[in-house]
Amino acid sequence: MDVVVVGAGMVGAACAHFCARAGLRVTVVDRGTVAGGTTSGGEGNILVSDKEPGPELDLALLSVRLWREFGERFGAEALELQPKGGVVVAQSPEAAAGLAKLAAAQRDSGVDARDVTPAELFELEPNLTREVTSGVFYPQDMQVQPMLAAARLLRDATVLTGTEVLGFRRDGDGALTGVETSAGFLPAQWVINAAGTWGGEVATLAGAPVPVLPRRGFVLVTEPLPVVVRHKVYTADYVANVASGDEGLETSVVVEGTQAGTVLIGASRERVGFDRTFSLPVVRKLAAQAIGVFPFLADVGLLRSYLGFRPYCPDHLPVIGPDPRVPGLVHACGHEGAGIGLSAATGRLIAQVVSGEKPELDLHPFRPERFEEEAA
Repeated sequence: MDVVVVGAGMVGAACAHFCARAGLRVTVVDRGTVAGGTTSGGEGNILVSDKEPGPELDLALLSVRLWREFGERFGAEALELQPKGGVVVAQSPEAAAGLAKLAAAQRDSGVDARDVTPAELFELEPNLTREVTSGVFYPQDMQVQPMLAAARLLRDATVLTGTEVLGFRRDGDGALTGVETSAGFLPAQWVINAAGTWGGEVATLAGAPVPVLPRRGFVLVTEPLPVVVRHKVYTADYVANVASGDEGLETSVVVEGTQAGTVLIGASRERVGFDRTFSLPVVRKLAAQAIGVFPFLADVGLLRSYLGFRPYCPDHLPVIGPDPRVPGLVHACGHEGAGIGLSAATGRLIAQVVSGEKPELDLHPFRPERFEEEAA
């Protein structure tokens, strides 16, 4: 066995897929089920619109290209992959100025970001509130059904669910030789930590800690409707909330339709550990903000709400690449709420590392040892 991937979520599935395509033998282990953790608690976002210029945006641009290739290879319908585009709206002059500045910088980095007037916004989204000042249209934004996608990408790997990682075995030089699990020892030349929100626990168990923490987020699901929201729509303050490290509750509305006809409403972020308690105040706030953007939602019934934990790193960058502290250990975690969208690029880069190829993006900004360097 060449590679053991810890985590059968979207990122782990992408790592397994690209490693298998590189000719490696891959086993994926997860103490739960396929896509049963963070992957099942998200919206399926594949976004460039919410990324400021820098390493994460570069990662997102590569991922968008790879997601398009997935759609061509497996069929967009099979993944519920929708290249619908995103619409970001500003509801004040201040927000409009900030959005225009961000879009201009994104364009310089290769993003297709098109400034639109209020009249053009209403053509894109006829049901949008008339209380908008401007917006930006992002044709590259997409949406996917992440559980379908993860299951499809895992087909070329051996998958052991209900299997917990108990420890790591090393040779005399300290390099990993495999993983101790509840199903027995799994030998491997490479071990990929793709455990999502629990990536910090796996890293600590391997002797190479990284500060991955959970941020809880709620999503609301409406009753099935006709096509009333055509794109992924969110307000300009969403980008600021994504970049914030505050522990308290932050909400900024994100609204989008699905192929099933339901409308998804997010997004909240708060650091409350792994507390799964339902929060009615958060749900009410999300609903009120959504109505502020799409007034017709006031008369629409909610079917349910669900929550997930986003794997958060203090500097808002994921941990991607080999760990020099433990030879043979490779990290692919800490993507926060962008893990679905960034998974494709992460999987490609990780496969290039373990295959001995030069990664097509510079992994230095994502290096796992950066947190120890900053503390020194």
